[in-house]
Amino acid sequence: MLNLLRRLICFPFKLTGFLLFGEMEIQTLKQYNVLLLGTCFCLVFTGFNTMGGIQTLIFNSATTNGSGGYVEGFHGNGYWSLAIIYMVFTAANIDISHCLYFSPRVTMIVGAVAYGLFIAQLLILNDILLYVSSALLGVGAAIIWTAQGNFLSLNSDDSTMARNSGIFWAMSISSSFIGNIFVFFMFSRSGTEYIDEATRNTVGIVLLCVTVAGTCLMFFLRPTPWAESTTSAKGPLEALKDSAKLFVTKDMLLLSVTFYYTGVQQNIWSSVYGTSIGYTNAFGKEAKDLTAMSGIFVALGEVLGGALFGIFGSLTVKRGRDPIVLLGFILSMVAYFLAFLNLPNSSPLGATDDKAFIESNKYLAIFTSFLLGFSDACFNTQVFSILGGTFKENSSSAFAIFKFMQSFACAIAFWYSPVLKLYWQLLIAVVLDVLGTLAFCFVEWRRNKDSSKLQDTSCGLEQEEHQSEN
Repeated sequence: MLNLLRRLICFPFKLTGFLLFGEMEIQTLKQYNVLLLGTCFCLVFTGFNTMGGIQTLIFNSATTNGSGGYVEGFHGNGYWSLAIIYMVFTAANIDISHCLYFSPRVTMIVGAVAYGLFIAQLLILNDILLYVSSALLGVGAAIIWTAQGNFLSLNSDDSTMARNSGIFWAMSISSSFIGNIFVFFMFSRSGTEYIDEATRNTVGIVLLCVTVAGTCLMFFLRPTPWAESTTSAKGPLEALKDSAKLFVTKDMLLLSVTFYYTGVQQNIWSSVYGTSIGYTNAFGKEAKDLTAMSGIFVALGEVLGGALFGIFGSLTVKRGRDPIVLLGFILSMVAYFLAFLNLPNSSPLGATDDKAFIESNKYLAIFTSFLLGFSDACFNTQVFSILGGTFKENSSSAFAIFKFMQSFACAIAFWYSPVLKLYWQLLIAVVLDVLGTLAFCFVEWRRNKDSSKLQDTSCGLEQEEHQSEN
């Protein structure tokens, strides 16, 4: 019965793809899928990534009487909304069987719908609607990201995984760049420290339309017939058992430390840092505009990093992934130190007149944003690469574990973000940065060593066979 249901659901997607595009060469089809996948995620996440950086400020206006954006009876908290998203995200990643049972294309479309519903609640601010849509988004995020990892892996091989990971990351994360440019001009036009109702509704409508466009575009992703026989062979229970077995392996346990750090880092760049800039009164009336500008430069760093690692993806095949992760480690440590110097300790908690260690400098704040984005791209592109390459046979399980740990870290971080001062949050990030980098490099070095031994053994066997023939 379940097999029949899966075939009925997937049939319209297969038929649409065949009628529109006919037959393609496999390599051309794979390239098409990767580029379209990046475009879809760029559009879908233009809404969510932009919301993540500004919703705390929007909700602050909505709960402040006389702000122009005040909503009577609304007491929503942006940090807690994000915490709910990532808590449900974490729980939903425990069971990734749905991503294996239906095709990844169908699963991604269902997940994208949840993102659209979350953006739509911005137009009708209500406490219950906010937190319910946050919970639904947590489920949607779990299935869309696990399916994305599986789909990217199916359209890549060992020689193209690093390149495709970089291309996808650059395209998808450019969503923040697009969204924050739009928000910057919208907020600048309002001319006040608060976000009025008209501005809030305009932002919500535009972000919702873009998210819906990305969801519709997913219908044009092509199926992967060369791999469908393997992805549909396992039942839900077997898939869950495979995930558990993979999680307790030595390499995956070590990589889980890296995964956890990427979640804490995401909390810093996507919400805490921009909010801290917006609440620093030393920046004056420019603080609100700087929040949007910070998001633009974070995205610029993300896009530049992803593009570079995509263009020069062949270098990671030759020299390994660890140099890029080490670069990300250095840049992130510099970024955390600059944030420590430039922003007041109490800045994540609300508007503050407190002084930083140095006189708060808006140019230094924006430069730090760029470093945060570029360093995040270093880590995430290489995590995508190692999961899609080294764990290709269990890509759905591997990506589900990655998103489980990352979302778990985000959930915890978003819970303590409204109550923990900036310096403590930066200290947590620094400690995990060190541990995550060491864990990733250890796995990469051990994998390279094992691969070299295997090649030497193969060469030795070939030489022995050649000598015996002579």
